[in-house]
Amino acid sequence: MAHDQSSRYADLTLKEEDLIAAGKHILVAYQMKPQPGHGYLATAAHFAAESSTGTNVEVSTTDDFTKGVDALVYHIDEANEDMRIAYPLELFDRNMTDGRMMLVSFLTLAIGNNQGMGDVEHAKMVDFHLPKRAIELFDGPAKDISDLWRILDRPVVDGGYIAGTIIKPKLGLRPEPFAQAAYEFWLGGDFIKNDEPQGNQVFAPLKKVMPLVADAMKRAQDETGEAKLFSANITADDHFEMCARADFILETFGEDADKVAFLVDGYVGGPGMITTARRQYPNQYLHYHRAGHGAVTSPSAKRGYTAFVLAKMSRLQGASGIHVGTMGYGKMEGGKDDRDIAYMIERDSVDGPVYHQEWYGMKPTTPIISGGMNALRLPGFFENLGHANVINTAGGGAYGHIDSPAAGATSLRQAYECWKAGADPIEFAKEHKEFARAFESFPHDADAIFPGWREKLGVHK
Repeated sequence: MAHDQSSRYADLTLKEEDLIAAGKHILVAYQMKPQPGHGYLATAAHFAAESSTGTNVEVSTTDDFTKGVDALVYHIDEANEDMRIAYPLELFDRNMTDGRMMLVSFLTLAIGNNQGMGDVEHAKMVDFHLPKRAIELFDGPAKDISDLWRILDRPVVDGGYIAGTIIKPKLGLRPEPFAQAAYEFWLGGDFIKNDEPQGNQVFAPLKKVMPLVADAMKRAQDETGEAKLFSANITADDHFEMCARADFILETFGEDADKVAFLVDGYVGGPGMITTARRQYPNQYLHYHRAGHGAVTSPSAKRGYTAFVLAKMSRLQGASGIHVGTMGYGKMEGGKDDRDIAYMIERDSVDGPVYHQEWYGMKPTTPIISGGMNALRLPGFFENLGHANVINTAGGGAYGHIDSPAAGATSLRQAYECWKAGADPIEFAKEHKEFARAFESFPHDADAIFPGWREKLGVHK
């Protein structure tokens, strides 16, 4: 049985509102269950000790100052597996170069070794609260969706839905068909992203693909009279490789370089990759792709942290946008209440599952909606979210349209216009061909969402 450290690492007399008002701690809420035979408070205290100043035996090097930076369990509710810990700000590592905070240090302490301890059956971070001083010390986004709206010649407040896609198939296209696929979508849509594994494969070298994509962008802009956006994947193990890719892409796009976002696989690549992109390229929109996150965030997992926590951390690090799933309207796991994720990253004052968070004017992070979406699913999605100030990357929803990728893109835009006008989708479809043809393109969805659509639209099999 572990040595009970609750006398030192727990203080249940502390009040949450007092800790928040004092602003000297980062508060973290976990869903924690001890192994059978271990007391809840003792396990919680051991968890706090392991997350801060603790050691498994009394050591001669601990002094009174050290005890002053202990992490403290301040709230437990065993029935609901609710454990909350206050971490003094002084505990967290700070940059030598500029005194700023780093996400790596937050994760090292608050996730660290504690989930692997023998007396813990499971522990999952479900929320955290940052005081004003911590918000001041994180980078936050350099660019946000208003910068994209400006480029697209839209209002910079409530500029609305950005219709995007992902080049499909995700791998296997050579440079020319890749650029052609981009061109065909851009004739109707706004934003294209690399799929997350696309980079510098031998059959599609970056140095051959990017000039063709830049040319496709130019041609689509000339033809439509509209600006277009491209999110280029610069993910790599090595800082220098990332920068080499980024520099080549910006040089290649030339006068259109402001229309390039950088996509970074921030979960598999880790916080260092996000911060490298944020700090080296503050003039580009930073697109956080969360490939692999389900390994720790899945609702079925009892360890790790939630998708909500991941998104909140992405804003601190400076992600301009992050994928947030489709809130039950697409193909990935998740539900309508994933709205909380979108609200936490885009608003300045917002309630999370446990804590209220003030962002003190830190720029917002755009919710990026991806995974199985098409024009038929969008009106309900916007209605659930309450707005359409998002980027949506619909692969099949664009390239699966019966007429063309450009028609697919147009159908997505029309779905937004339909929702914005408060129109009945069936009636709207009668006047908007591309949207109407989405019903025939995705009949399974049409049957599920709009039963009886065939008769109403006069479509006969």
